[in-house]
Amino acid sequence: MNTRSTRSTVKFLHPFTLRGHSEVLPAGDYEVLVEEELLQDMNFLAYRKTATYLMVACKGKTEMREIFGKDLEAVLDRDRAANDDIQKDGAASSPPEDLT
Repeated sequence: MNTRSTRSTVKFLHPFTLRGHSEVLPAGDYEVLVEEELLQDMNFLAYRKTATYLMVACKGKTEMREIFGKDLEAVLDRDRAANDDIQKDGAASSPPEDLT
């Protein structure tokens, strides 16, 4: 079976939790590892995602925490929404600009 792995980095601006874990993780950059397998008997090259992992530093070690891609996207969406809310609140509390 042919497999491949791809790595990327995601940035969280706020502390967050992962489904199935009660621990609150700090804001920061996190590496994401996606594993895929080659689909056989195809007339074209195609891969299927088999696992997604978030690399988490914990007590001096790095743990690979399996996460569904949809859950990762949901956590990132919540983080972006929280940041948008903070920016809106900051803009609303700023005094109007004097254009005279």
